[in-house]
Amino acid sequence: MKSKKRIVLAYSGGLDTSIILKWLQENYKAEVICYTADIGQEIDKKKIISNAKKLGVKNIVIKDLKDIFIKDYVFPMLRGHAVYEGVYLLGTSIARPLIAKDQIKVAKKYKAYAVSHGSTGKGNDQVRFELGYHYFGPKIKIIAPWRIWKLKSRTDLINYAKKNKISIPKDKKGAPPFSVDDNLFHTSTEGKVLENPKNSAPELIFQRTVSPEKAPNKPTFVSINFRNGDPIGVNGKKLNPAKLLEKLNQLAGKNGIGRVDLVENRFLGIKSRGVYETPGGTLLIHAHRAVESVTLDKETMHKKENIMSRYAELIYNGYWYSKERFKLQKIVDLKKNKVNGTVKLKLYKGNITIISRQTKSSAYSLKKVSFEENKTFNKSNVEKFINFHKKKLRS
Repeated sequence: MKSKKRIVLAYSGGLDTSIILKWLQENYKAEVICYTADIGQEIDKKKIISNAKKLGVKNIVIKDLKDIFIKDYVFPMLRGHAVYEGVYLLGTSIARPLIAKDQIKVAKKYKAYAVSHGSTGKGNDQVRFELGYHYFGPKIKIIAPWRIWKLKSRTDLINYAKKNKISIPKDKKGAPPFSVDDNLFHTSTEGKVLENPKNSAPELIFQRTVSPEKAPNKPTFVSINFRNGDPIGVNGKKLNPAKLLEKLNQLAGKNGIGRVDLVENRFLGIKSRGVYETPGGTLLIHAHRAVESVTLDKETMHKKENIMSRYAELIYNGYWYSKERFKLQKIVDLKKNKVNGTVKLKLYKGNITIISRQTKSSAYSLKKVSFEENKTFNKSNVEKFINFHKKKLRS
């Protein structure tokens, strides 16, 4: 007897992916294996397992990838100071490559012929997932239901769920809910009133930050310790990557730090408005820039700055595993071994102030910058320097 074909579905346990699960079973006559990557999102493992089993799933894989996510994806990105279109810290973008890689790993383990995801046909995530799938499993088939099924609206989904006795959360009846994506690094919220850029974001959508107005009236001080370009501790206490970010999320969130309201240009050419919360990440990018300012030479810093926009765009577009991104990462990490020290920040009502930078690096010379007379810096060479550049004005 021929064995049944298998499909590995990226599964959250919610309404949409439960509908996709049933639809795959009906249309592909295949065994569906449910795969969930725990990267620090709000997750109910019992609910995921229960909902999958109700639909006859035997194999449910839930992987804890939090430390890998922060150490191997978020930290390298932060070393590059990647910011898309000036404001977006790429919290969703950086998560998809890891999920795609691990999903393919599971597919190979179970000898599945296909993988599937729940990304919509208008969004960026379908590109990010599928470029990752292709990189690690080019021969594995990709099934993207939102691009091929006949369900066109939220009403269609609700009716399909009722027909197949799939539980429907109360907030998903009637008007579509906000679309929320979260992980340890950030939370993004889109849809409903946010779709019209003239509408202000309602306070109820914010999940991990208080409003600056409601933040404490006294500042919070925090020190972040860096070694080889990565954060390794908070206030002198060494923490693993996930715990470190959890701590910074809590400190920044209660001080109203990390909110961004933006209209971004999607890879597919559509403009989209969303509200993002990246509290701990916002602290880290400020602190990392501060520690680099006293540990790296001008040429290295400016090389990094010149590639940042392109580096960020590659991540946004799903090219984390591209040759170009790998090449740029080498520039980003060229002298990361010199980036060591401690940065102290003051957090107050949505604002971050750098209080101090401490390092044993010799890149910053007190003798050279001092206003007191010293023999370290030869001022007689300055006139020659200026004369050289006068000639270049007309060259």
